[in-house]
Amino acid sequence: MRVLIVDDEAANRDNLQELLKQHCPDVTVIAECDSVATGVLIIGKYDPQLVLLDIRMQDGTGFDLLQKLPEVNFEVVFITAYDQYGIQAIKYAALDYLLKPIDIGELQKAILKAKSKIAEKQNNDRLVYLLDYLNKSKELPARIALPLFTETLYVDVNEIVRCEAQNTYTHFFLSSGEKVLVSQTLKEYEMLLGPRGFLRTHQSHLVNIAFVRSWLKEDGGLLLLKDKTRVPVSKLNREKVKGVLRRHLGLL
Repeated sequence: MRVLIVDDEAANRDNLQELLKQHCPDVTVIAECDSVATGVLIIGKYDPQLVLLDIRMQDGTGFDLLQKLPEVNFEVVFITAYDQYGIQAIKYAALDYLLKPIDIGELQKAILKAKSKIAEKQNNDRLVYLLDYLNKSKELPARIALPLFTETLYVDVNEIVRCEAQNTYTHFFLSSGEKVLVSQTLKEYEMLLGPRGFLRTHQSHLVNIAFVRSWLKEDGGLLLLKDKTRVPVSKLNREKVKGVLRRHLGLL
């Protein structure tokens, strides 16, 4: 697999190249560059299959680089020392990223996923979705990308009724009645969807408060949703849930 490294710090580029050499033997680093401007030129010249792309650089961001290209026909793994900058948008698009200092296991996992997508000749629709979001608005996206086993499903956030954990997987229940399984944890989606009106009621449950119908007093407290689903509320979360219902729904 042909890989391009884009990072404005020479030490980071050297470290990443050494990690790839030692732990990812099927990877060939075809070039490296230190800026948005040179990145655009090198990508056009060398046609990489995967770009390991720093988010913040001296002359702009990795997002700026992607937006300057006429097309994106390669995979991207973002790399950043900042766990907040741009990460939420990347997560909404279900794209891969690595935090500095780079963990070897996470690097290997990201490389394997990229190789799989390249082998299957998949279009990088997740990256197209990210760029579309960046071009339109800095607000939270109206849709979220859910990586399923055979496809990426793009769902309007306001169509998600609730999420339920199953070990390290998450079931999404949609207003259409559809149920989908995603191989990411509920905690991950709590962080993404919390600012969009989703409430963690229980260790295993995350609810869109727009779909809450009433509070049931039985069993210490349950939420009754508009589709008649009963969602448990843990003792630990009970007061927080009641407070949200009072503020946003006028319940209780």
